[in-house]
Amino acid sequence: MTHQVHAFEPPERFVAGTVGPPGERTFFLQARGAGRVVSVALEKVQVSLLAEKLEELLTEAQRRFGVELPELPATGVADNDPLDTPVDEEFRVGTLGLAFDVDTSTVVIEAIAAGETEVEVELDEDDDADDDDDDVVEPDEDLDRLRVRLTPQETRRFIERARRVVNAGRQPCPLCGQPLDPAGHLCPRHNGYHR
Repeated sequence: MTHQVHAFEPPERFVAGTVGPPGERTFFLQARGAGRVVSVALEKVQVSLLAEKLEELLTEAQRRFGVELPELPATGVADNDPLDTPVDEEFRVGTLGLAFDVDTSTVVIEAIAAGETEVEVELDEDDDADDDDDDVVEPDEDLDRLRVRLTPQETRRFIERARRVVNAGRQPCPLCGQPLDPAGHLCPRHNGYHR
């Protein structure tokens, strides 16, 4: 099975965004560069966690390697534009990987497609039962992936937009914290009465 690696090192634009009305939004990571646009779908919690872990990665890079971190972007510099259309889903993200490249002082983000959980293992007749399993094949090797390389400044911009996108959904109920639909919701704090 062949797999594709969509590499943008660096991208012209890399953002988190959504398609659809609040309550029915589909979340995407979208990279644009060299005349191509790649969009991958993921869950809201993955976008939120990605922003959080990127912030931690930048802090750790500053602490361990002395990387100068940019201040938060000034208002007006933020990318509030919608996703580039058409938004064609290349794959659904199963795993997100982060790394900091010390040589280039860049952050590497890798979104790996969700795949089958089963891993086939083939045994040769000459295998010894006492052999170590040091060369176990990772199940992710045959999965499509999106790889993006960002500067710390671009990473900060991505984090800020990702947090705005996550928080732009439905407002929480002041009593139970569940998201409110435009028509209200059945609030457990009101014994199931419509709120």
